[in-house]
Amino acid sequence: QVQLVESGGGLVQPEGSLRVSCAASGRTVSTMTMGWFRQAPGKEREFVAAITRIGSSTAYADSVKGRFTISRDNTKNTLYLQMNSLKPEDTAVYYCAAAQTFFTRLKSDYDYWGQGTQVTVSS
Repeated sequence: QVQLVESGGGLVQPEGSLRVSCAASGRTVSTMTMGWFRQAPGKEREFVAAITRIGSSTAYADSVKGRFTISRDNTKNTLYLQMNSLKPEDTAVYYCAAAQTFFTRLKSDYDYWGQGTQVTVSS
């Protein structure tokens, strides 16, 4: 079993930056694909970014490409999402997730989920 705990969310002004983290425990996630998803009020949970087991490949939603960077540190069992040039439409609860399957963007493929951290972009 894997427990995922997100941190680092908060309130940030438009064009600002924020880094959210996800600490894993209970079992190493170094053999799993890791991803970030987000859910805004009244909307479906959507894919943001994913990273392969050793960080050799990444994928991003078109809406965040060039602004967000996903990374991982398997020695610390931790996943990160660096968010730059934030926009009000990035406001959402951000969830990290772990998948035992091969590299995927599909939320249905992810086996473990954190509780989420709120990111609010507003002036």
